[in-house]
Amino acid sequence: MALKIAFLNFYCGSVSSHSCAKSTYKLRSCDLFDLHQEQVPYEVAWSWQKKIVSEKKAQVEREGDCTDTLIILQHPSVYTLGTASTEENLKFDVKNAPFNIYRTERGGEVTYHGPGQLVMYPIINLRRYKMDLHWYLRTLEEVVIRVLSSAFSIQASRLEGLTGVWVGNEKLAAVGIRVSHWITYHGLALNVTTDLSPFKWIIPCGIRDRQVGSIKGLVREGKLCVGHGTPDLYKFDDASLIHITHKSLIEEFSQTFQLEYCYKNISALHCMEGNKSS
Repeated sequence: MALKIAFLNFYCGSVSSHSCAKSTYKLRSCDLFDLHQEQVPYEVAWSWQKKIVSEKKAQVEREGDCTDTLIILQHPSVYTLGTASTEENLKFDVKNAPFNIYRTERGGEVTYHGPGQLVMYPIINLRRYKMDLHWYLRTLEEVVIRVLSSAFSIQASRLEGLTGVWVGNEKLAAVGIRVSHWITYHGLALNVTTDLSPFKWIIPCGIRDRQVGSIKGLVREGKLCVGHGTPDLYKFDDASLIHITHKSLIEEFSQTFQLEYCYKNISALHCMEGNKSS
């Protein structure tokens, strides 16, 4: 019963899209671009991130600090390659790829992004947290672990020597970052209702002996913690699963990094595109 109430709170809760969240504590401000229902082309979101990073570095030089930013969205189907990527982990001819391919400056190997996968791009100043990339990676993983536990009673974990979040042998979330002058970009991708078949055309993250999973798959297969009223979870449709996961992601991220959100309109991001082309 408690879990069912928690689900209803996630599902029915609402927030203002143009106001700053209030808190009784002194929290860092974070601009939130909430596009979780949108499929933003990868190259567009990538351009946004680089522009924001550039602006934050300039702000740090002027003022000694900068506000943080979080972008949450989905992408149309695309493969991305990290700095460690090799074409040996692609099971297709790059000249006849099933989807667009982008070689990026993030860490890690090849992965897939597509509809039903929530992607979070935190652009934050690590000088104000901890100047430690391993700490940052583990903290992003912790956000996802908390989401899976609090929203779905899914017991997830890390695996020694591997990046990401796992449930058994299945990887639900991939993490790949880049840091410039201690300003982060790129981030994490969590499979919620994702069609997993495009992963079959690659060796995800270069890991050959493990699988990729999704929240929807675990819910449908009943691979959840027992004793929490979970039998009703299979009744939630894809839109509900996305909504519940999104609400939990932004809540757990703000709590983990001690942030208060200032909700921003997408028009501000479009202005960045215009400034870049002018």
